[in-house]
Amino acid sequence: MIDLDSYLQRIGYAGPREATLDVLKAICALHPASIVFENIDPLLGTPPVLALPAVQAKLLVQRRGGYCYEQNLLLKEALAALGMQVTGLAARVVWMQPPNAPMRPRSHMLLRVDLPDGDRDSEPGPFIADAGFGGQLMSMPLKLEPGVPQHTAHGVMRVSLDAGVYTVETRLRAGWAPLYRFTLDALQPADYEPLNWFTATHPGSLFRHNLLLERVTPELRAGLFNDRLMLHRPGGPPLLRRIIKQGEFEQALTERFGLQLPQPVVSRLFERIPKGLDQFMVPGATA
Repeated sequence: MIDLDSYLQRIGYAGPREATLDVLKAICALHPASIVFENIDPLLGTPPVLALPAVQAKLLVQRRGGYCYEQNLLLKEALAALGMQVTGLAARVVWMQPPNAPMRPRSHMLLRVDLPDGDRDSEPGPFIADAGFGGQLMSMPLKLEPGVPQHTAHGVMRVSLDAGVYTVETRLRAGWAPLYRFTLDALQPADYEPLNWFTATHPGSLFRHNLLLERVTPELRAGLFNDRLMLHRPGGPPLLRRIIKQGEFEQALTERFGLQLPQPVVSRLFERIPKGLDQFMVPGATA
């Protein structure tokens, strides 16, 4: 079982331990502010281990981060320990893909959360919770109510529904942009093992060739995508800076993302990441 005390201490939560919407909102805000999204292990050739003791050792004891399977596995167990009914789902990522792009495999883990009757603060459920979508980390649960714009600290999102398939969307200046698509088919823990293996080891996986770090607080969304540091405050334009030297890289890891990595790991990472690109490097992709 999850060490709930250690998890709540890790994210800085000291409120009531109840299965209510207020508690769900607080957890979903504090988790991505404290536990950074990162894919360091896949990038360096080590597939993450999804057994709960391994995830807790990495994210809680070592104070590392992780990607969607690790983040949402930990969140799932925490919410369940608080008395919420949590179901693991899987999604096809379509973020930044053209509309006619070939269908991609389901490679993203997200959660459906149901609260006990009478504890929804007059807001309809169920909800989607997701602490692991790197590039557009969510800091609040989304009502699974199609077509309703939902305001977050860093923008507006919604869930749409078409022929039984749900899509999570974010509103950009040009209009609504889809992040990923999913159904409500429940997955068991064993179902995520091959998805994790594919995502962490396939030669064409984004996470095998690029570094993605992201941390979201109410005041700041910070992202490091290879050597490009992005800082975005609500209501303002994003500030972009290219990291040139390893010392700057290590400083960003520590100060912006709270990661204290051994010097050899920092050196390997800095040597491994692509430099000077405006987009992620994806093998086999055409311009």
